[in-house]
Amino acid sequence: MAGRIQDRVAVITGGCSGIGLATARRFAEEGARLVVGDVNDEAGGQVVEELNRIGGSDVATYVHVDVTSKDQVDALFRTAKETYGSVDIAFNNAGISPPDDDSILDTELDAWRRVQEVNLTSVYLCCKAALPYMLEQKRGSIINTASFVAVMGAATSQISYSASKGGVLSMTRELGVQFAREGVRVNALCPGPVNTPLLKELFAKDAERAARRLVHVPMGRFGEPEEMANAVLFLASDESSFMTASTFLVDGGISGAYVTPL
Repeated sequence: MAGRIQDRVAVITGGCSGIGLATARRFAEEGARLVVGDVNDEAGGQVVEELNRIGGSDVATYVHVDVTSKDQVDALFRTAKETYGSVDIAFNNAGISPPDDDSILDTELDAWRRVQEVNLTSVYLCCKAALPYMLEQKRGSIINTASFVAVMGAATSQISYSASKGGVLSMTRELGVQFAREGVRVNALCPGPVNTPLLKELFAKDAERAARRLVHVPMGRFGEPEEMANAVLFLASDESSFMTASTFLVDGGISGAYVTPL
């Protein structure tokens, strides 16, 4: 039986870990062909082997990409077109949340700029690279990873991260509106805290900070990467065909809560 995105070509950045890896696995299960972009070349080879086992031989390709480099991002999407014949789905997911991005009073300009480049400028570059292929095809789905902090203040300040994700959300809305009649949908995935290596590393260093974050989640737990992958699959598939320029919150109820039950 055909999968929900059978034979569609998906490009995923940050595809070797966390939400990106979980999504790559889910897409492979649903019949997609995949181009995985990351900077972790050792993991990249292993990921491709795994995806080929899941989806069949030669369904996945790894490309080393620094998402802040226009030339490398352009090459990533060009590889998808040249290898598999189209660019149907772009999951622009790569991002960072470094410990030196904290309160605005403590975050230095270099840290601010580094986060903006990786989290926001990269999404601009990926959308700019993907859109010409999709517009030529008259079809395509772009999913940009924003965050619940794009719609509300964070309990633990990460000033550049929050600002970058707000920018991703605003850009997604504009692109979704601009290209709606051209067959291209653009939506923002807004996860709550997710149990990824990035979150584990951040909170392993500061248990008090983790506890402050967790108490705000009505479900009482962090999300799992596989739960986010299922949401991305929905946005990538025809099941969401009347959705564009949307804020797709998958946050365990954080954004809907005024107070959280103990």
